Amino acid sequence: MEYVRAFVVGGLICVLGQLLIDLTKLTPARIMVLYVTGGVLLGALGWYAPLVHYAGCGATVPLSGFGYLLAEGVRQAVEEKGLLGVFTGGVTAAAAGIAAAVFFGYLAALFAKPGDKS
Repeated sequence: MEYVRAFVVGGLICVLGQLLIDLTKLTPARIMVLYVTGGVLLGALGWYAPLVHYAGCGATVPLSGFGYLLAEGVRQAVEEKGLLGVFTGGVTAAAAGIAAAVFFGYLAALFAKPGDKS
């Protein structure tokens, strides 16, 4: 059942993004920023944690989950380190994902054949 919940919630998050692309003039980059900041805002308000508890990876894998991870990292770091945690907590919490993105992006760049779009 947890797979179904993850699939439905993750799918709804993706459907919302597709609707934003189709029905508005927002660019994909702006929608991505909207998702990350939305995850931060919902995480700060305490509304995203119940969604993560309910849907698991269906809520943590999309970009809104990255924003939630940043907000949670800052919250924990502020509790431990005070004001310094505002600057270090988000990056510390997301370090594994950021490192993986850089590593696999580098691997893709090594093996991909660059070409001109025209």
